[in-house]
Amino acid sequence: MTFDWLKRWMPRGLQGRAAMILLLPVVTLQLVISISFVQRHFEGVTRQMTRSVLIDLRYVADTVEGAPGREAAAAEAVRLGVPLELETRFAAPPATGDLVKPWDLSGRQIVSTLREGLDGVLAVDLSDEVALWIETDHGPLAMGFDRRRVSASNPHQLIVLIVVLGALLTLVAYIFLRNQLRPVTRLAAAAAAYGKGRIVPYRAGGASEVRAAGMAFLDMRNRIERQSQARRLMLSGISHDLRTPLTRLRLGLSLLPDEEAAPLVGDVDEMRHLLDAFLDFARGDAGDEVERVDPADLVARVVEDAGRGGQQVTLAPVRGQSEPMPLRPTALRRALENLINNALRYGDRCEVSLTVSPRSLRLLVEDDGPGIPEARREEAMRPFTRLDPARNQDRGTGVGLGLAIVADIALAHGGALHLGDSERLGGLRAELVLAR
Repeated sequence: MTFDWLKRWMPRGLQGRAAMILLLPVVTLQLVISISFVQRHFEGVTRQMTRSVLIDLRYVADTVEGAPGREAAAAEAVRLGVPLELETRFAAPPATGDLVKPWDLSGRQIVSTLREGLDGVLAVDLSDEVALWIETDHGPLAMGFDRRRVSASNPHQLIVLIVVLGALLTLVAYIFLRNQLRPVTRLAAAAAAYGKGRIVPYRAGGASEVRAAGMAFLDMRNRIERQSQARRLMLSGISHDLRTPLTRLRLGLSLLPDEEAAPLVGDVDEMRHLLDAFLDFARGDAGDEVERVDPADLVARVVEDAGRGGQQVTLAPVRGQSEPMPLRPTALRRALENLINNALRYGDRCEVSLTVSPRSLRLLVEDDGPGIPEARREEAMRPFTRLDPARNQDRGTGVGLGLAIVADIALAHGGALHLGDSERLGGLRAELVLAR
C-alpha cells in the first residue's frame, strides 16, 4: 500500500492515537493562523507604516539637497528633525553596510521599503533604533527615529494568545479524552489477564458502547467459568466412577493364580494409565487456583523429585531475577513433569533451565534423544498423536497426550510451547513460554 510507511510512525496505543487525532488539527490550525498573521503583519503592516515615515524622510532629504551650503543644510536638517521627531546629522555610514539581525523579519521589510522609497540610501542600521544614511550633495546625511514608528510594539500578542489558549484547551480535551479511554484500557487489561488464566476485578463503565462491550466480556467470562466448573464436576465424577470398578477388578484379579492373572492385570494397569492420561488432558488447569509462586522454587522442587526417582535430570542456574508471581502451580508442575518424563522416555539425560524476564517466563527442557523432525513438531503437540518412528519405539510410546497437555497449559497461561533441536544435548528442546 502507498501509506504503509506511515504505520511505522503511528502510535501503537489507543491513547497515543487519540492524542494525535486531538493535537494534529489544533497544531495545524495554530500554524496556519500564525503563519498567515506573521505574513500579513510583517509584509503588510510594516510596509505601510514605513511608507508613512518615508514622506517625512523624503521631505527632509529634498530640503537638505536645496540648501546653499553644508552649514545651511545641517541647520535645515536639525530644524526639520525636531518637529518630525528625527535625529539628523551629517555622518559617515558604517563600513559594514546594513545591520539587520537574521531573525528580524520586520527589519528586512523596513530595509527593503526604505531602499525602494528613497534614492541614494547608503546603509540602514536596525541594531537599536532605525538609522539610515543617504547620499546628498553636502555629504552623507544620517537620520534616525524610533523603531516603533515602523513596527508594531506587540506583534507577538496574537501568537502568544493562540498558543496559550490552544495548549489550555488541548489539556482540558486530553483530560476528558483520557477519562473516556480509561474504561477501554481497563477492559483490555481484564481481557489480557483472563487470557493468562487470571481473573481480576472489573466493572463495566464509560460510554454506552464501551459499557456494552464490558458487559459482554463479563457475560463471556462468567459462562466460561460456569463451563469450567461443570467440567470440573464431571471429571470428578468420572474419576470416582471409573477408578472404583478398576480397583475392584484389580483386587479380584489378585486372587487368581499368577499365570492366569498376569495378562489381565497388565490390561487393567494399562486402562488405569490411559484413564489418568485422558483425565489430565481433559482437566487442564481446572480447579487450579492462581497463586503467587516463585517459579525458581517450583522448578527446583520438580527437578528434585525427578532426581529422587532415579532419573538423570539436572537443573541449570536460573537466568534473571526470580520472584513470586501469579501462576497456577499445579498446572505448571504437571506441564514440567510431562516434559521431563517425555524427555527421559526417549533419552538418557535431561537438562532443565529457567529464564525470567520482565515480560515472560521461559522453561527449557532438553534431552539427548532422537528428537522430532521439524516437519512433524506441530503434529506432535496435537492430542492422541504418536510419533513412534521419530522418537524410538523401543523406549515406550505413551498415549500421545504429554505434549498436548503441556501446550494446553501454556495457552491457559497466555503462553505457548515451542519445539526445536537441542544444541547442547543433541535431542529435543521443548521451550515453555508463559506471559507474565
